[in-house]
Amino acid sequence: MTTGTSELDRWREQIRRGGLELAILVALSGAPRYGLEVIRHLEDASDLVLLEGTVYPILARLTRDGLLKAEWNAEEASHPRKYYRLTDRGRRRLTDMTSEWREFARTIERLIAAAERGAS
Repeated sequence: MTTGTSELDRWREQIRRGGLELAILVALSGAPRYGLEVIRHLEDASDLVLLEGTVYPILARLTRDGLLKAEWNAEEASHPRKYYRLTDRGRRRLTDMTSEWREFARTIERLIAAAERGAS
């Protein structure tokens, strides 16, 4: 029996939501970006399709949590843009989250490999 499309879609959505904070921190690891630029970067660099209503609340929360610093810049565009950059705390969180993500992925890969070999 295969998983129904809606069940698979729900599972994909859970994975996506679980990794989105990490993805945003990664997007900001190289240079400050404004919100729409974060969205475009993630869409261009991956197959993530993101809505502003999903990303901006995460950016606001990460800023409140001290992982990002937000600064308005009115000089680079016809209207002011809020640029986000990682704080030192944000860089440490990115390092920790990246390590945890990779370890989790390795664990799941080991489980899948064992199942494919028929191990119990």
